Parts: sequence; structure tokens; C-alpha cells
Amino acid sequence: MDPLSHPSASNPSASNAAPSNPATSTAKPTNGPVELSGAVMAHPRRAEAARLLAGRDAQGRVAVVLDPEPEGPPTALRTANPAWSCVAEDATHHLVLQDDVVLAEGFFAHAERVAAAVPHEAVAFYAGWEGRNGAVVRLAALTGAEWAYALQEHVPCLALMLPAHVARGYAQFAAEHGAGWPYDVVMQRYLNVCGVPVRVSVPSTVDHTEVPSIAGNSTHGWRRAALYTSEAAGPSTYDCADFPVVPFYQYGEARCAVRYGTEREYIETERYLQRIGLREHSHTAFAAAGPSSLSEQVARAVWTTGFALGTAVAGLTTEAPDPSVARAVMESLGPGGLCEDFTADELNELVPPVRDLALAALEEGRRAGRKPATDLPAARVAVTGGESGFGPQLARLLGDVGQPAGHFPHPVTGKDLDGIAHLVHLGSPATDPGRLADVLAAAEEAGVERLVYAGSAAVYRGSGEQTVTEGTLTGPPHDPVALAWWREEEECRQWGERSGIPVQVLRLAQPVGPHAPTDTTPAQWIHRVWTRKPLQLWPQRQHQVVDYRDMAGAIGVVLAAPPQHPVFHVASGAYEEEELAELISVVARRTPWERLSDPGAGQPVMATDLIGTALHWQASASLFDGMRALAQWLACDTHGTGTGGTRRADGDG
Repeated sequence: MDPLSHPSASNPSASNAAPSNPATSTAKPTNGPVELSGAVMAHPRRAEAARLLAGRDAQGRVAVVLDPEPEGPPTALRTANPAWSCVAEDATHHLVLQDDVVLAEGFFAHAERVAAAVPHEAVAFYAGWEGRNGAVVRLAALTGAEWAYALQEHVPCLALMLPAHVARGYAQFAAEHGAGWPYDVVMQRYLNVCGVPVRVSVPSTVDHTEVPSIAGNSTHGWRRAALYTSEAAGPSTYDCADFPVVPFYQYGEARCAVRYGTEREYIETERYLQRIGLREHSHTAFAAAGPSSLSEQVARAVWTTGFALGTAVAGLTTEAPDPSVARAVMESLGPGGLCEDFTADELNELVPPVRDLALAALEEGRRAGRKPATDLPAARVAVTGGESGFGPQLARLLGDVGQPAGHFPHPVTGKDLDGIAHLVHLGSPATDPGRLADVLAAAEEAGVERLVYAGSAAVYRGSGEQTVTEGTLTGPPHDPVALAWWREEEECRQWGERSGIPVQVLRLAQPVGPHAPTDTTPAQWIHRVWTRKPLQLWPQRQHQVVDYRDMAGAIGVVLAAPPQHPVFHVASGAYEEEELAELISVVARRTPWERLSDPGAGQPVMATDLIGTALHWQASASLFDGMRALAQWLACDTHGTGTGGTRRADGDG
């Protein structure tokens, strides 16, 4: 069959209409022999290359699907819809390839074997060295796994196979819920709705070629597979690993995906090593490793990643990694972590020193990882509120600054808080105004020693002031958002006067980082740029923000000192309107700016001198990293299942 003549390749609505709710579709996967269909999605400029790629399937089952609007803004989302819609009528599985790939020998027979073995799963035959799922491949290879389940990032879509009944539903979902999000993010959200797990091949049987990205991904740098094989031999097993901890190196930073319950937290690897009691061991071993030709920043991040990989391997197997495999995966570590900052030639020069340092760190981490982890102290701080993930994250961060904490979801009782010295409540007047009374009653019953109410700078909204201090607000504000926050503060103060329990209020700037509220200006702007909408700027506005790590540090120093001051302002920094817009353009995506004339309700700048002079606290977290973490969380970790915290942190968004 001519690939260009595949049924419905040019008219995806011609057959196989998608159900309105793919998650509840009555269509069932076929349990008989595998029947594969496929598509290569391509820009017309690459039509010939796409035809050659489709022709690799000797049975002629792969269509070439061209971008229906090639002159439009570069996006893979537009071509993905028809590519996933041209499923053959008798197909049990559908495979979509992008036009800039190379296939291992025997790839299509391999895909059929995989489809027969795991008929109900999505299968990604490629994971790039720059992504979190590339790190999954590295860890899997180091532990001898041939398959691993993908992290909730975005689905690796360069070479993806779906059950046919799932593939048929994608286009309608994307049309109804895509809203301009990147193709691989939309696919992740769709598969989540369908309840379809994504497994990743180890090693990849598809690799990325080095042609420039027409979809606008060239800013991500040189992209290849984390580990590639040129022959798609049959795997010895279809068992699929699901790792509790995945260390990765991305954007020049060493980070870890750590599972807590059913959720993942993406944290600095240094922080993770501190939590398991091995940070100092890593530091000492790094110093003993001697000088490197790498810069100090790169060398330390590479070492930390390799060391954490070693501890993860030690927790999974007593077998040493295959030396040739370890060498191969560490050769892709540096290009993956640095591909946005260096050219391909520069990255090639970095491969040997990165590989050698990472291998030494891997072995040191394996030795250290066999030691028992440090026991965590009992919680002395209770965090309430922020059930969507913000509260549990804050509790862990408080533990990192020497305040062992636990998160107590609603409803909480006095018995739950038995033995708790301090209570930190995350205010949420807009979403659950009645909860605070229950929390205060439980705290009084348990006899806590202090309450810290985490409020918001929005209490000053509409005040007409340019700058405010902790003593500026002396009565109820007029703005309704500000008034709601003030009333919760006042409820805490009155409770403290009646119970005799000290109360302190922290007025927080707009939080940035994972699980931050989605109604702040940074979150709203990031959402706009991810969905290709212009940013709307009002001249002369300022935005104060607080990194979620700085927030924990500030609460930690407040709890460590006597309760002498009733109110503190907490902020990490401030941005002019265009400064914030430029930062978001860098950490997420650049879109046009629109300048508006009406700034809405004014938000003054909080003076933050008091917490510095009284408690010697100062912000230390990188706001660039915090803003990037917020952008990644909104794009990769929410997937439409409750995108954000329930607290309102600021009213100027």
C-alpha cells in the first residue's frame, strides 16, 4: 500500500469517530492477533524523508500525515490529531512516529511483539537524554530492567504506540481539552483520563536525528536517546519497573523525582541526600575525588546525580551494573543536562570528563547506599491546609530546616495533634472559610504552644499605598479579597487572646514553585504562555514573590525564636512588570505582550526589613529556579487533575 493512500490519512473524520468521553468508551481492545497501523507525522518540507521512514514497514501499514497548516505557528499538536485518527479499521494498535527519527533494525516486528505482550498499555520506544524519562531509562539500564513506567512529565511522543481504541479517542480529546498546550502534555493528560499506563523501552529502539526542529523545539538543544540500540531484538521479559526515586540531571541542575504516597515531589538532589542522611558523605567523597576539567558547578551537579543514582541502584539490587551499560548511560548524562546551554560540539568535548566523574560517583553512591537510612525524628510541627499538595510539601521542607513536621489533612482533631508543639495553618478564606474554626478548636484541645497563620500579601490589596509595613493595616480593608484574608487573621488573633496561645501571622508574597496557587500572576502568566496566549501587562506594576523553599525557611526561623512579633512580611524578591514577563518567557515560552491601561486593584510592596533584623532571616533560594519549577509543575505535573493549590496567595493576578 502507498503510505500516502492510507484510509483517512487526509480526512481523519472519515471513520472511527471518537467517543465524547474516551475514559468511559465502550470500545474494547481486541484480544486476538496484533494488527498494527501507523503514521509518520511530518511537515511538507520533510515529506520525502517521511515517505522513506514509512517505507521501512514492508507491509505498507504506515501513512504519511502532513501538517494541515504548514504556514501556521510551529506546533506538533496540529499534525498529531490526524496522525492519531488514521487508525486502520481492523487495527488493534496504532503507532505514530515523528519524521526526524531513525529506527532500529527489526523495529516493526519488535513493535508487534510488544503489542501482543502488553496490549492495554501505551509504549514509548524513545526517551530523550534531556528529560526525566531519560533518567528513568538510565536507572532501569543500571538495574538490568528492560522496561520502566514513565514519570508523570509528558509522554515521550517521538515514537509512541497506543491500543487502537485509545488512539481513536485522542483527536477529540485534544480538540476539546488541548487549549494550545504542547502535544506531549496533551497526550499525557489524555492517557491519564483513559487510565492507560505508559511504559518506556530500555534501551530505546528509536533515536532522534540531528535535523532542526520544525515544531519549535530547537531551543531545547541537541536531542538524542538516553540509551539507544540499533537492533530491536526481542526482550527477555516484559516486567516493568516503577522506581520510588529517580535522580536526574536537567537544565544544569541535579534533581530527584521522589515518590511520597501516590504523588511525586521533584526536589534538589542535595535535599534528597540530606533527607536520607547521605549529603555529607557525598560532599566528602566529591572533595576526595580530586580536580576535574569541568567547572565547579557542572562537576558538583554531575557528581551529585551519579552519587544519587548509586544509592538508588543499591536500594534496588545488590548486583553491580554492567560496566558497558554504565559507561553508555553516563555518556548521555552530560548532553542531557547541558544541551540547552552548549552546542553539540561543546557537548561532545564534555562527554568524557562527565562520564568518568559520574561513574566514580555511581560507585561511591552504591557503597554508601547500602547503609541504613537515618531515622526521622517525631513531628513537633503540624501543618494544616493545602491538601492539594502544598501542605505536605511544606511539611517536608520544614523538616529540612530542622523543624520536624507532618501534614494533617482536614478534618483534624485534638487527638490528631497530641504531642504537637507548633501549628502552621495555611489560610484559604476563598475556598473553605469555615475550616479555620475547626483547626483552632483542635489546636486548643491539644494544647499547642503556638499558632503560625500563613496568610497573604493580598490583605493589602486596594489599600492605595505604595509600600506597607507590618503596622500599616489597623482595621478591616475595603477590598473584598483583602477583607477575607483580614477576617481569618482576626479570627486567629481573637482565638489567641481568648486561649492564651501565642499567634503569629506571616503575610506571604505570591508563592512560586510546585503546588503554588494557580491564581497568582506568575502562575496565570505561565499558563498563558504554555497555551500560546499573549501576556497582558499593566505598566508600573510590581510583583513580590516568595519561593516555596524560602517560605519554609522563614517559618522555621519564626518557630525557632520566641513569639515576640505578631506579624512578619515574607518575600524573596520583587519584579517590575516587564522583568517578570521576561523571566517567564525564559523559563517557559516566549509569546507576544499586550500592554493594557487599567491595572485593576492595586497591590502595594511589603517592606521585609523586620524579619531580617529581628530573626536574621534572608531569602536564599534562586527565584529563577523557583519560577522554572513552577513552570514545569504547571506543564508536566498537573495534567488537568486539579491544577494548583486551594489557597489564594495574592490578589493582583
